[in-house]
Amino acid sequence: MDLNLLIALDALLSTGSVTAAAERMGVSIPAMSRTLNRIRTLVADPVFVRAGRGLVPTAKAESLRSGVHDLILQAQALLERAESFDTRSLRKTVTIRADDGVGSFLGPIFLQMLHEAAPLVDVRFTAQGQQDVASLREGLIDLDIGVIPDLGPEIVRQRLLHDSYVIVVHQGHPLAQLGVVTAEAYAACSHVVFSRRGIARGPVDVELDKKGLTRRVCAVAASLAETIAVARGTDLVASVPERLTQNLRQGMTVLRLPVTTPAVQISQAWHPRFSTDPGHQFLRGLMLQACTATKIAGTF
Repeated sequence: MDLNLLIALDALLSTGSVTAAAERMGVSIPAMSRTLNRIRTLVADPVFVRAGRGLVPTAKAESLRSGVHDLILQAQALLERAESFDTRSLRKTVTIRADDGVGSFLGPIFLQMLHEAAPLVDVRFTAQGQQDVASLREGLIDLDIGVIPDLGPEIVRQRLLHDSYVIVVHQGHPLAQLGVVTAEAYAACSHVVFSRRGIARGPVDVELDKKGLTRRVCAVAASLAETIAVARGTDLVASVPERLTQNLRQGMTVLRLPVTTPAVQISQAWHPRFSTDPGHQFLRGLMLQACTATKIAGTF
């Protein structure tokens, strides 16, 4: 199989654009279009279909995304002779931008694995604020981890895990006494929500709107830990990502959300100028291993 087709498919899936993929690979747009046609023949699938003025990947293309990207990383590692890279002698400080949920959920196992594999590497966790390309391009941030929006073709994103929302209340809360929380009972409560940008509405409210219901958001917290702390000490209801808050909500009652919201996708992002750097490859690979190590069954 032509490895260039995998590289092109990875570029197409990462950018979602024939034009952007062509720019990334340094080829013309017609050449990239011809390559896309070869890929379509190879996988027996359209790969991308028209949606409005843009293109969206098919279900099969989405299923290939992470596997193709991992193969590209492995091929790059072989070409760079990464097998000779000695992690135990690596001495540097890496900066990871992540919110407190990611830090508390992945941080402990990641740091333990890092200490065992690369004891001379130090880590600086910095809070997520404005997600920008410049910090990644300039190496001020080595990895950006969280719900990463599309930052354009210049930034590479890799999915780490999916999460879903659950209700969190203190143990004596009225909702905790219900066998099943209905949408009406949920909407009748007062709520605290998590938003770094101070936005009170979110995916939960969109789903409640469909049922003709509205909840009252009394407080907006800037971190998941603050959100859960407010719910712990008041009758306000918090709806938070289940897996990311496992280490933050001990002693709290966790209930099923009465509406279905889109999955929360946690990714790691970096600038492609560091894609083939052995130290950076090691860092990304270790984060993937940490995610694998924390894949335990959810509450529901």
